[in-house]
Amino acid sequence: MENDYRNIGKIVSSFGLKGEMILQHHLGKKISPEKIKVIFLEQKKDELLPFFLDHARIKSDQELFVKLEGIDSKEAASKFLRHEVWMKQEDLNLHALKNNPIAWVGYHLLDEGRDLGEVLEVIEQPHQVLCRLEIQTREVLIPVNEETLEKIDHPGKRLLLNLPEGLLEVYLG
Repeated sequence: MENDYRNIGKIVSSFGLKGEMILQHHLGKKISPEKIKVIFLEQKKDELLPFFLDHARIKSDQELFVKLEGIDSKEAASKFLRHEVWMKQEDLNLHALKNNPIAWVGYHLLDEGRDLGEVLEVIEQPHQVLCRLEIQTREVLIPVNEETLEKIDHPGKRLLLNLPEGLLEVYLG
């Protein structure tokens, strides 16, 4: 599942009486919500169901109002609160800017020229981004911020970093 779909956020609230919901997302500021046709909601762990959008509009830089087909009341919308929202990778590529961290999934992280591996997930936090990798069968979270990021090579799909001394040893022993 994780190879074909990317988590873009979650439903945080219902809005109004006609089934609209508020989707808190990681797609960035410059998106065209009217072009989003389908999203996937996580019903159970690792079980995604497709939902077609009746319409979507911007609420803020990180939130959209979304109305799903067939969801026509506040009660029906409230059943989706706190559900994770996913999008197919190819659709995500159409909506996320290449400088948006969510688009870094699949990029390789390099620390001073050493390939640490492929970004499996991006976790956005207020002052930094964490990239989840697997190194030597262990999960590793690498901070990407102004201090660690040297360059983004979009054509080569690489993030060139300068990590703090000892960071990898914390994970790898």
